[in-house]
Amino acid sequence: MWCRVHWPVWHARATTRDRYTNPPHAADRHVAVRRLRPVPPVAGRQSPPPARRLTGVGNNRPAGNSWDHAGPTGGDRVPDGIGVTRHQGLRTAAAATAGSTQSGADGEHPGALSVMTYNLRVARPTGSNRWAVRRPVMRELLRREHPHVIGTQEGLYRQLRRIQKDIGPRYDWIGIGRMGSRKDEFSAVLYDTGRLAPIESDHYWLSDTPSVIASNTWGARFPRVVTWIRFSDLAHEGREFYVLNTHLDHRSQYARERSAELIRETIAAFDSSLPVVVTGDFNVAAHHNPVYDAMLAAGLVDTWDAAGARGPLYATFHGFQPPEPDGRRIDWILTTPRVTTHWAAINTFAVNGRFPSDHLPVQASLDLGTHR
Repeated sequence: MWCRVHWPVWHARATTRDRYTNPPHAADRHVAVRRLRPVPPVAGRQSPPPARRLTGVGNNRPAGNSWDHAGPTGGDRVPDGIGVTRHQGLRTAAAATAGSTQSGADGEHPGALSVMTYNLRVARPTGSNRWAVRRPVMRELLRREHPHVIGTQEGLYRQLRRIQKDIGPRYDWIGIGRMGSRKDEFSAVLYDTGRLAPIESDHYWLSDTPSVIASNTWGARFPRVVTWIRFSDLAHEGREFYVLNTHLDHRSQYARERSAELIRETIAAFDSSLPVVVTGDFNVAAHHNPVYDAMLAAGLVDTWDAAGARGPLYATFHGFQPPEPDGRRIDWILTTPRVTTHWAAINTFAVNGRFPSDHLPVQASLDLGTHR
């Protein structure tokens, strides 16, 4: 078992001083990680229950919600003045199964944990899909959905700071640039501080030398990083769980498979009595790759398959083109088997044809069960 070395991470309230040369102030320092002992991975797989196929909301939308949607084939429309032309996915699932998830209420599932995985598309200053024109759309999306946890990929330091500002003062984030400190892309985790409190966290690089900053030994196009956090759920006193977020390489299958094995080792070293939620852009289609098989062999369950209800399937990478129905789902939310997935959906939100990213966010409503 490789030795996990703790490096300082960037936090949303961080100063602009480099934490590798200047220690953080006490107010900025997150809880130091303790060394984890290896434990056996959870064995076996969970057979997913059949899920109801969700369609448009129509007139069945519960009263009192502050959101509306219009899917590719019509449906309800948002209030005048918002200018949304497409909003299909999470809220469709929520309306058909439970109702609003505002403030974590989640209708028939009070206290459910709302989770999103979202490749933000790295901020670029030029081009028709530059960050300046995408940012207002992303702000609207995240304010509408306000997940409790957002596992992000490709965000830059300043981009993440702006998203944290846009989504509201209750949100914070933990992460590190893949080249170290605040350099290059992050696999940061944003979280709702009104619902969750981090207990410990760490990060490492997907390589033979995971504690070496920006290490890349498996032929990946870029260094790849993992961020994991152990949270306390403030809505359920005493309940703790893990979130692990990553972004696998887009070119090397070998690097992806080795990365999956290293993530399996990480999960095996977690406290096995606590649930685990894994978010990420895995750059391979679910059900059609050894990487997916390896993650399930680690004892994880695909929330899309396990969901009691789900929205329409779209390719989660769309490249700023109209979403492709029944396409490749490369962005996943996985959990340990004792977690219940009420519903899962792929959100196709756009404003006047403008998408917030070249990926669609994948979302799930979870019940973590009874844990300490």
